Amino acid sequence: MMKAAILQARGESGLVISDAPEPERRADESIMRVHASSLNRVDLYMRDSGLGITHDLPLILGVDGVGEIVDPAPGSQFRSGDRVALFSTLFCGQCRYCLDGDQPLCLRARIAGEHRDGSFAEFISMPSKCFIPLPESISFEAAGVLPAAYVTAYRMLFGKRPIAPGETVLVVGAGGGVGVACVQLAVLAGATVYVTTSIQEKLDQAASLGAQAGINYRSENVPETILALTKGQGVDMVIDSVGQATWSDSLRCVRRGGCIVTCGATTGGNPPADIQRLFIRQLEIYGSTGGNIREFRNLLAMVEQGRLNPVIDSRFELASLNEGFTRLAAGEQFGKIAIQIP
Repeated sequence: MMKAAILQARGESGLVISDAPEPERRADESIMRVHASSLNRVDLYMRDSGLGITHDLPLILGVDGVGEIVDPAPGSQFRSGDRVALFSTLFCGQCRYCLDGDQPLCLRARIAGEHRDGSFAEFISMPSKCFIPLPESISFEAAGVLPAAYVTAYRMLFGKRPIAPGETVLVVGAGGGVGVACVQLAVLAGATVYVTTSIQEKLDQAASLGAQAGINYRSENVPETILALTKGQGVDMVIDSVGQATWSDSLRCVRRGGCIVTCGATTGGNPPADIQRLFIRQLEIYGSTGGNIREFRNLLAMVEQGRLNPVIDSRFELASLNEGFTRLAAGEQFGKIAIQIP
C-alpha cells in the first residue's frame, strides 16, 4: 500500500489522503517513486469541477511529478534508481501531431491526474516514454515545480511566435506559477516586461525578477498606463491566463500587429470578442497549454545551466495537501506551491 491524494467526490472534503494499492506496472510502463510535485490550477479544477475532462472517480490527482525509477520496463532505457521527471501526457506516438513531435496535441492524449491516476502519491506508473532523465544538478524540489507551469510558459513565449530581444511583454496577473515563469523567461529572452496584479508585494517581487514596471489594476487604468509606458504603441505580446475579467484590457494593451497568448480562463471563458479591433489592428490570438518533450528538455537545460531558478512560494507535505489548495484558491501565492512526498 502507499499514501495517495484520492479524489472521491467533488470539493475539498472529497479529497482524502489515504492508503491506496501501489500501481501495477503494465508491459510498456515503468514505476516511479515520487519525491516531489506541485499544485496547478488544473488540480484545483479537477477537485472542484472536472467538467469536460473524461474521467471516473475515485482518482488520484496530480499532474507534476519527479522522482526515481523503482521498477523499469524490460528493454527500456531506464534502470532502477534513475532520476526522472514525469511528462504527464500519455501520447499515442502515431497521430499526425505526435509524428510532428507535438505531443500536447495528440488525438488520443491522456493526462496523469486528469484522465488516469496522477502523481500525488508515493508511486506512479506511466509508459516509459513519459519519463525524461533528470540531471543530477537539479534538485527534486526545483524539478517538481517545472512540468506544468514552466513548460507552459516556455511554449507561450517561444512557441508559435517567439518573443525576441528588445520586444515588450505584458504578463497579466503575475503571481501564479505560469505568470511568474513568464516573467523570468521573458527577461531571460531580453524582453522588456510589464506586469499587473493587485498586491504591492507581488509587484515588488516581480520587479526583483526583472520586470520593468508593475501596474496595480485596482487603482490604475491598465491600458492607459501601458500606452504611456510604450509611448502610445502598446506591447508586442500580452500573456493572459485570467480570461473574461481582463480580456478587454488585454486587447487594448497590445500594439497593432501584436499578439495575445492565453493559457487559462480563471474568471470565465466568454469575454466580448471585439472583432473590429481584431481585424483593424491585425491582432493575433492563440491558445497554448503544456509543451512537447523537446521544450521540456530545453527548459531542463536552462535550469541545469543555472540560467533559470524556479520560484517556490511555499511547501506542503502530501498530508497537508488541502492547505496548499486553500492557498492556491485564494490567489495568495507568488510562484509555485511545492508538494513534498516522502
